[in-house]
Amino acid sequence: MNGGGNVGAVRVHRVVEGPEEGPVVVFGGSLGSDVRMWEPQVVPLLERGFRVVRYDTRGHGASPVPAGPYEIDDLGADVLALLDDLEVARAHLVGLSLGAMTGMWLGAHAPDRVASLVLCCTSAKLGPPQMWADRARTVRAEGTAAVAEAGVARWLTPAYAERHPDRAAFLRSMIAAVPDEGYAACCGAIERMDQLDALPKITAPTLVIAGAEDPATPPEGHADLIAAGIPGARLEVVADAAHLGSYERPEEFTRLILDHLERA
Repeated sequence: MNGGGNVGAVRVHRVVEGPEEGPVVVFGGSLGSDVRMWEPQVVPLLERGFRVVRYDTRGHGASPVPAGPYEIDDLGADVLALLDDLEVARAHLVGLSLGAMTGMWLGAHAPDRVASLVLCCTSAKLGPPQMWADRARTVRAEGTAAVAEAGVARWLTPAYAERHPDRAAFLRSMIAAVPDEGYAACCGAIERMDQLDALPKITAPTLVIAGAEDPATPPEGHADLIAAGIPGARLEVVADAAHLGSYERPEEFTRLILDHLERA
């Protein structure tokens, strides 16, 4: 199960809200984010009776920062440990970017634990590898603050960032607060990840959501390949959304997520 330099899974920081008996929905975030990126989704799901679990990826937020390297199967093992901890047999998984990469891994490797998948603004293979190696090197040398401005430029459309400078600043500070080594080691996991051949193994009902203006994982060549690779998957492309589409266009993303959860 464990392919990285660590001994087994880590106990990731989690925030659990909602009724104990409600269907469990686990939210996994983007590289450079923490549990706060999913705040727009929490109340609408609680109002529908779901039990909402948000977690910080290892190396992010309040989660431990084990020594690297990290691989995508390490991140998947962390979520399985989280489900075991919470005594949850099966959960709906909603991920964005790195969180969705983890969701795909779980869908392929732990299908019995996955009730459904929502894969937002993500890729099954996100190259070129050198880009990730360079970004990790930058972060190790200069810190996550050095990549925060560029990160928010991918996360938000320019028009949204201009209209909401306070929210853009909030997200910049979120990236800058991520531990340098945690961010860099997760870059390595993405650098080495290739899940394209595993997609046909995913049996959970899957919704793929892309942002029409996502410069990091544009729908063409990323979301379309995932939707084509997973049997029965459905693809939705949301207008006026960049990479952090769930934050920029929360009403539309939340509507699509709830519709999928209620069908599944």
